[in-house]
Amino acid sequence: MLDILLVDDDVEFSDVVCHIVEFLGHNISTATSLKEAHQWFENNAFDHVLLDFMLPDGSGLHLLDHLKTIGQSPKITLISGHPSVKGILADMCEPNVGHLLKPLQREDLELVLNGPKKAVKKAKSSGIVRHFGGLIGESEPMQKLYNMIERVAKTNANVMLMGESGAGKEVVAQAIHNASQCEGPLVASNCGALSKELIGSELFGHEKGAFTGAIARKEGVFEQSNNGTLFLDEVTEMPIDMQPNLLRVLETKKVTRVGGNREIPTNCRVISATNRSLTDLAQNNVIREDIYFRLAVFPIDIPPLRDRKEDVPLLAKAFLDQLNDENGTAFSWTAAQLKELQSYEWPGNVREFRHAIHRAFIMSDPQTSDIILPDNLESPFSRVNNQAAEKPVSAGQTIEEVEKELIHATLDKVQGNKTLAAQMLGISTKTLYNRLNAYGGIGEYK
Repeated sequence: MLDILLVDDDVEFSDVVCHIVEFLGHNISTATSLKEAHQWFENNAFDHVLLDFMLPDGSGLHLLDHLKTIGQSPKITLISGHPSVKGILADMCEPNVGHLLKPLQREDLELVLNGPKKAVKKAKSSGIVRHFGGLIGESEPMQKLYNMIERVAKTNANVMLMGESGAGKEVVAQAIHNASQCEGPLVASNCGALSKELIGSELFGHEKGAFTGAIARKEGVFEQSNNGTLFLDEVTEMPIDMQPNLLRVLETKKVTRVGGNREIPTNCRVISATNRSLTDLAQNNVIREDIYFRLAVFPIDIPPLRDRKEDVPLLAKAFLDQLNDENGTAFSWTAAQLKELQSYEWPGNVREFRHAIHRAFIMSDPQTSDIILPDNLESPFSRVNNQAAEKPVSAGQTIEEVEKELIHATLDKVQGNKTLAAQMLGISTKTLYNRLNAYGGIGEYK
């Protein structure tokens, strides 16, 4: 994935180029003048600059001189509107500066950005459309998802993504960000991976000296995502006593750094994600009701892979094409293999599916085009969960007793590794500790 800067004052042309570049899987920013381009380079570095020859405040060639002055050397492709100008530019510029003529075609940009080898390989999968730059699938559940993304992208409403682990919540968050065409970046933070002591600093930032170890001022993720998108993964694992601070920021759109006394305006869309069900949220006191309504202005359910099995062949081809592209191989699927992949339930969703394909790719002979699937597609995690599910449940057992048996069986299987057990059970490590404390069994697995 490349970071690209497009410098062109033609807004319609820029919109078309941005759409194509995002379709090709790259990040793109835009500037309409030399001044704006200079500002972008003050705090950013780019892999490639698509540069219009004629800009409102001077020739694009001046930017080449500026880049030499500041010591940056991205690849440059000059854009002009007439063949004669292209010839003149070729004589004026260094050999490593490329040239393109308007109007541009997708193939032109693909060749310039990806190179001839990658462009050819990508053509093999040209029938696979990546919606909003990343989502693959043409099933009815995915069409409904695309419609919701398109609708909410036109607003600044906060979005809560709900779905099973591995269903692709971060990919959907990226798709919403791409569709929104906002100026700022997408910044992601995992609320379940932060301790209670650090979550305030992560979200809101801190001032120098605010606590032991705060040797410099730090911007929180709300500030970092200004004019962009903030993705809060596992938001329901945030400590309940920290949630009022989040509520205040959502309501006022202002943050106060830890150890500071100045309110800082912030403007970003918040996309949150959880793998908990609505019933779980309502009954288990993991998120305040007022926070939920602020975060879930527009809730989106992401379909599990088993509910869109017709997309499995498309995903399989896309993942294999990417592996072929990265490794210079030419593996391909047979119809029987795609049918086998489609017949499995994939309880770990797209994450498990992608892992299985990568594993098969590694085990296959690169001197052939035949990819070899394992005899059993079931992952170790699914196998343990299935074994636990097959254990007979006697009449009269409470839900707590059944849950306790499942947790202990899983911990026994992984020799007490709580992180691994939590992943297998589809819960956070924090939730696992809470359950063990409630059942009085935490001492067995220290």
